[in-house]
Amino acid sequence: MFCTDISQPFLFLFSDSVPSTLLYYSHIPTALFALIFGWSIFMRRRELLAAKLLLALVSVFALWSFTDLIVWVNVDSRIVSFFWSFFGIIYALLFLSVLYFFLVFVNDGRDVPFRTKLVMAGLFLPVAVLSATSYHVESFNLVSCEATSGALYERYYYLVGAVAFIWVLVTMLRCYQRTESRSDRSMKLLLAIGIEMFLALFFVTSYVSSVTDSFYLEQYGMFGMTIFLVFLGVLISKYRMFNIRVIGAQLLVAGIFGLMTARFFYPQTKEGMVISIANLILTSVAGYFLVRSVRREVERKEELQRISDSLAQANQRLKSLDNAKSEFISIASHQLRTPLTAIKGYLSLILEGSYGEVSREIEDVLEKVNLVNRHLIQLVEDLLNVSRIDTGRIRYSFEPAHSELIVADLADMFQPIARERGLELRLRLPKKSLRRVPLDAPKIREALSNLIDNAIKYTEQGSVTVSVEDIGHTRVRMSVTDTGMGFEPGMAEEIFGKFVRTAETTKKCVSGTGLGLYVGRKFVEAHGGRMWAESDGPGTGSRFIIEIPYANPGAEGGSGEA
Repeated sequence: MFCTDISQPFLFLFSDSVPSTLLYYSHIPTALFALIFGWSIFMRRRELLAAKLLLALVSVFALWSFTDLIVWVNVDSRIVSFFWSFFGIIYALLFLSVLYFFLVFVNDGRDVPFRTKLVMAGLFLPVAVLSATSYHVESFNLVSCEATSGALYERYYYLVGAVAFIWVLVTMLRCYQRTESRSDRSMKLLLAIGIEMFLALFFVTSYVSSVTDSFYLEQYGMFGMTIFLVFLGVLISKYRMFNIRVIGAQLLVAGIFGLMTARFFYPQTKEGMVISIANLILTSVAGYFLVRSVRREVERKEELQRISDSLAQANQRLKSLDNAKSEFISIASHQLRTPLTAIKGYLSLILEGSYGEVSREIEDVLEKVNLVNRHLIQLVEDLLNVSRIDTGRIRYSFEPAHSELIVADLADMFQPIARERGLELRLRLPKKSLRRVPLDAPKIREALSNLIDNAIKYTEQGSVTVSVEDIGHTRVRMSVTDTGMGFEPGMAEEIFGKFVRTAETTKKCVSGTGLGLYVGRKFVEAHGGRMWAESDGPGTGSRFIIEIPYANPGAEGGSGEA
C-alpha cells in the first residue's frame, strides 16, 4: 500500500521529489568517503584490531546513511516500516562500535577485557531484542508516511548513545593523566576530540529531531563523520597512527575528490549554488596545500638523493680505509711474527739447557716469558688471519682426514691444562671410525683448539666435554660443552663478531681479543660447514658446535682461496 501517489524512487534512493535539498549531500558523500577511508586503512594494516574496528565503524555509519535515506525518499509504507525497524539497532551499534574502537586505541591496540565486552553487549542486547516488538514501532501514520516509535525504546537507545559519549570522555581523561609521553597524550586527546565531536553532533541532532518531531536537523549530524575523519587524517599524517606513513598529497587528493563528487548529489537551487561556491573555495585551498605538499615531497626526494650520493661516496672511502687498515695489520703482523718466533726459539733453547744450567728461579721467570710470548704469537696469528679473511687472500689446503683423531689429539694436549685448573676434561668418541672429511686440518684444529681453550678458561668448576659424532651420514659434528659462565641466548650470534667480548668474559680474562670465534667460524664456513653456540643463560654453561659436511664442493680441487 502507498501513502501517496508519488512514484517510487529509482533504486530506492533517487527521487525527483526530495524532501530536503540537503538530503543527498549529507548522506551519500559522507558515507562513501567514510567507506573509502576505512577500507584504505584496513587494506594497509589488516592485521591490526583497530583497523578492523575502524572498518566496522564506517560500515555501520554507511548502513545508517543508506537506511535513513531510504526512509526519507520512499512512499511505500512497507519499505518504510521495514527499514525504520532497524534504526534503533544501527544507532546503538554505531555508538558502541565507536566506543570499542576508542578503547582499543587507547589500550595501545590490544583488545579490551572480556568484562568490558560483556557490559557493551548488555547495553546492546535490549535494543536488539525489543526491535521486533511493539515497543519499537507502535503505529504507522499513513498521512505523513511515518512510523511512530515507542517512547521507552527510543529513549533507551538514546541512553546507549549518551553512555558511549560519557564513557569515551571519562576514558580520555584517565588516559591523559596516566600517559607520560607527550606525543601519545596528544594522539589520544585529538582522537577523543574527533570522536566526541562526531558523537555529540550525531546525538544532539538525532535527539532534538526526535523531540521536536522535525527530522530535517538530523541531516546536519551526518557531517560529524567528516569531522571525525579529518581528525583521523591529522593523526595518520602527523603521528603515524596505525603505523602508516601517508603522504599529505594523498589525503588532499582524496579530500578534493570527495568535494567534487559531493556536488553531484546537490540539486540546482540557490542553496546548491552556495554549496558550489563553498566547494570551489575549499577545493582551491586544498589545491594550494596539494601543490605545496608535492613541492615538499620533491624537495625531500632531492635531498634524500643528495644524502644517498654522499653516503655512497663515504662508504667507498670507508672501504678503502678498511682495506688500507687490513693491509697495515697484515704487514705489521708479518713484521712482528719474525722476532716473536725467534724469541720462542731462544727461550726453548735456554730452558732445555743448551746455554748452560739455569737456576729454578730463572726457569720460572722464563716459563712466564714463554707463556706471554705464546699469547703474542697467537694474537699476531689471529690478526693475520683476520686480515687475510677480510681481503679474501687466505688459502686452504683440503685433504681427507679423520675428525676423531684431531679431536682426540687436542683433548690430550689440553688435558694437563684442565687438570691444573681442577677441571675434568672428558672425551667422547664414536664407537666406529667415521668417514674421512676433506679438511684443512691446521685451520680446523685452530678453530676447535680455541673453543676448548675458551671452555677451560671460562669454567671455574665442573667439566669440559669434547665430542665428535656422525649426523645423518652427511656431516660430522664436533662440539665442546662446559659447565662455565654461559651467556644470554640473545648473544649467541653477537659473540662471533670481530673484537666482540661480553662483559663477563672481560672481567674473567682481560687478555682475550675477541677474534678467535670470528676466525674459527670463517674457517668452518670455508669448509661448507656451520659453527654456532648455545646456552640457557648466564651460569648455566655453554655448548659450541662445529658441523662439517662429508661432501664439500669447494674442497674438490684440494686447495682454494677465500
